[in-house]
Amino acid sequence: MKIVIINYGAGNIQSIMFAIERLGFEAVLSNNPDEIKLADKVIFPGVGEASSAMTKLRESGLDNLIPQLKQPVLGICLGMQLMCNKTEEGNTEGLGIFDVDVLKFSNNVKVPQMGWNQIYDLKTDLFKGISENEFMYLVHSFYAPNCAETIATTNYDIEYASALQKDNFYGTQFHPEKSGDVGEKILGNFLKL
Repeated sequence: MKIVIINYGAGNIQSIMFAIERLGFEAVLSNNPDEIKLADKVIFPGVGEASSAMTKLRESGLDNLIPQLKQPVLGICLGMQLMCNKTEEGNTEGLGIFDVDVLKFSNNVKVPQMGWNQIYDLKTDLFKGISENEFMYLVHSFYAPNCAETIATTNYDIEYASALQKDNFYGTQFHPEKSGDVGEKILGNFLKL
C-alpha cells in the first residue's frame, strides 16, 4: 500500500510517520501531484495558521488537486479545517469539500482547547471497534459546527464536529497520531478503508 503524507510546510509530519510505522506501514512525504494521485491513501496534516497554509497550498497547486482525489483522504486538525468551505481564522477560503464553515471558539472558554476530550456519536468504519466517549488529544482555537457530514462529536462549551466525512474524504479535529492506542486504531481503520 502506498501512503502519501502531503508535505506543504504546515504539518505535524514526524508524529504521523512514526504512528504509521508502528502500525506496520511506511509513508512517504510528497508535494508532487503525480505521486499524490497514485497513492492508495492520502493524509493531509496541518498545524499552524489557516491563511498561510492555504497560501502554500495555492502556490503548489495542491488546492486544486486535493478536492479531485478519488482515494481515501484523511485531513487532520488544520488539514480537516482547510477541507471546509471557509474558516474565520484569517477569513480564509477553504477547499470546499465539507459543507461547513469553521468558527472561532467563544470567549466563554480557554482558547486554544488543548488536551484530552471525549468523542461520541461515532459513525462510519473510521471508528470501527472504537468505544463511545473515548478520549482524544486536541489542540485548536477554531471548530467545525455539527453538520450533515459530522461522524464524531465533542463538547467544549458547545457540541462541535470532531470528525467529518463526505464520500472518500475524512477529517479529524483530534490528532489520532497523538492519542495513544485508540488514536492509532482509528488511523489503522483509515488505512483499511
